[in-house]
Amino acid sequence: MPGKAPSQDFRPCGVLTLTTDFGHKGPFIGTMKGQILRRLPGASIVDLSHECSVHWPAEAGFWVSRAYPYFPQGTVHVAVVDPGVGSAREMILIVRDGHAFLGPDNGLLEPLCRDSGQWSAWKIDHGCLARVGITQVSATFHGRDIFAPLAAELAAGRLLPENIGKPTREMVPSILEAPELIGNRLHGVIVTVDNFGNLISNLDQSLVASFSNPVVSSGGHTFPLHTTYGQVRPGEYLALVNSFGVIEIACAERSAADGLGLERGAPVVVAEAD
Repeated sequence: MPGKAPSQDFRPCGVLTLTTDFGHKGPFIGTMKGQILRRLPGASIVDLSHECSVHWPAEAGFWVSRAYPYFPQGTVHVAVVDPGVGSAREMILIVRDGHAFLGPDNGLLEPLCRDSGQWSAWKIDHGCLARVGITQVSATFHGRDIFAPLAAELAAGRLLPENIGKPTREMVPSILEAPELIGNRLHGVIVTVDNFGNLISNLDQSLVASFSNPVVSSGGHTFPLHTTYGQVRPGEYLALVNSFGVIEIACAERSAADGLGLERGAPVVVAEAD
């Protein structure tokens, strides 16, 4: 794994983001925010996404790892997609690029530690919870009762990363495998479908840079690679590098997911055009 970054690289700025699979039905998101505001009334809380695929940490990790650079250094990012809540699964804090990331140790945050960036990580010590006054914890809602209060303490500067638990270099890997180059074909997978029906893959722009004339294939269909949706007529399909720097398959002014019958998990391949 990459080299270790000192925790002093994290200097809280009072901004927090929330990423969950909770949706917007019920008081779950609101009570997380309430816990943060009880401890840090001036906090700036941003909802990154609450529509991540339920029980599937990989999508939340995908979005967090691509969205955090758009926030100021010193932001605390809380990500909770936690099907193992209340079990023996551990909790983890990661610091990289001046940002702090809190979540269950179930593979959600592991992509942050894959590349050559400098990072540090700690497994959260239950003794730390008592030290910051976290004493009543539901077995099924650690987002509200553990992650939100800890995030507030970090954002307030009252809790330092090195005081949250034991440093670690080990964490549960993401169930979303990294793209793989096999011969002259790059293999990835659809991670999510957005509100427009665009099929978003895990193939980063940098991975296709070596292709001189790439085409994208999925579900038995092949798509030319364009730069924007307006380069094809309404109803036509295309592939492009989207605003988060990954390959997506789209249909101009239509839903590619509905039209092609594809969804999360569909294989995606990039190859040279014939």
